[in-house]
Parts: sequence; structure tokens; C-alpha cells
Amino acid sequence: TSTLLHPSALNLRTDLSPVFKCFLSRVVTCAGKNRRLKQAKEEAQAEIEQYRLQREKEFKTKEAAALGSHGNSAVEVDRDTAEKMNRIQASYRSNREAVLTELLRCICDIQPEFHANYRVAG
Repeated sequence: TSTLLHPSALNLRTDLSPVFKCFLSRVVTCAGKNRRLKQAKEEAQAEIEQYRLQREKEFKTKEAAALGSHGNSAVEVDRDTAEKMNRIQASYRSNREAVLTELLRCICDIQPEFHANYRVAG
């Protein structure tokens, strides 16, 4: 597109004033700068998008690793909970009779006695 804007490509008359020729050359230069700026901006956008995709991929990888280890810890917690429940139930089964016997003894074997602060009136 820069060849279309160049004064020689426009078949302009050669008797144009030097001021006008200078103006046209600046317009062509400005258009070239704008084109280069636009191209640089597009390249920067493409590079930013590529970087963003790369970082997003790294994040997804780390997230999957973290969630995978979290899943393992959930399995470990479930296993520990089941193990503790088994120990509690075994303790209940082994001590049940002794606890019931002690409770019944305390309830049934009553030894009546006076309270320490009791005073006989009279």
C-alpha cells in the first residue's frame, strides 16, 4: 500500500511546489508509520495470546496435580476414619460387660448411711 501513496506512483505533475511535495512525503511517511504500528500491535497481541495460553496450560497442569493429590488425601482420610471406627467398636465389645456389671452394682448395692451434716434433734 505504500507504493500507492508514494508521490511518484500517483503520476503527479512535476511542477508541484516543494512545500506540497514535502507534505505528500510526510503523508506517505505517516501512513507507513501507522502501518508499522498496526503491524507491531497485531504481533504483540499474538504474542500476548500465545503467552496467555501457555500460562493457562501450566495452571491447568498444576491444578490437576493439586486436585489429584487432594483426591488421594480424601481416600486416606476415609481409610483412617474406618480404622478408628473399627477400634472404637472393638473397645465397645470388649468392655461392654464390665461396664454394665459396674453400673448394676452401683445401682443395686445400696448402703444407707447418714449424711455427714445430719444432726439428731433433741
